[in-house]
Amino acid sequence: MATIGAQSFLWLATVVAIIAGFAGAAFGVWSLRPVPAYSSERITTGSAFEATFRVENASAWFALSHLKISCALGRPGTSDTPPVDADQSRIPSRLEPGERAAFTCPFGAVAGGTTNDDLEVALRSEIYFRSDYDEPVIGSFRLTDNRGPFVLDTRLLPPRWTAKPGKD
Repeated sequence: MATIGAQSFLWLATVVAIIAGFAGAAFGVWSLRPVPAYSSERITTGSAFEATFRVENASAWFALSHLKISCALGRPGTSDTPPVDADQSRIPSRLEPGERAAFTCPFGAVAGGTTNDDLEVALRSEIYFRSDYDEPVIGSFRLTDNRGPFVLDTRLLPPRWTAKPGKD
């Protein structure tokens, strides 16, 4: 009876170890997936909403394929505007590991107001990015990544959009 119990315990421990190994491998592959990282170029002239943004493939292993970026503008106290597709004419269909590309968000008509109060509107606004791209290993699945909020930081000279303090 003790032998059968020991064999059952050994079988159970083997199954648990195999499941833990598969879960660890899946977590490892998932943590290596490509993730877009965003930054803003300096705003030297024109509207703060006409800024050029950069997207970088933060993965060291996999490319971002068929990247599609949407931009959303949020303003506290008002309803958020619907997302708009970014101008991706400068983004290749495949962004290799560590590679960067530039894009703009067409907020001109969405932001509203005149050029005189554009800065005031921008200071009260937050920008969010939604990225859709192909899963790198299988390729038939689409992954989604949401980043933001980004706020206009006027302490930097010239100003630029940066991640909101206290947010990742």
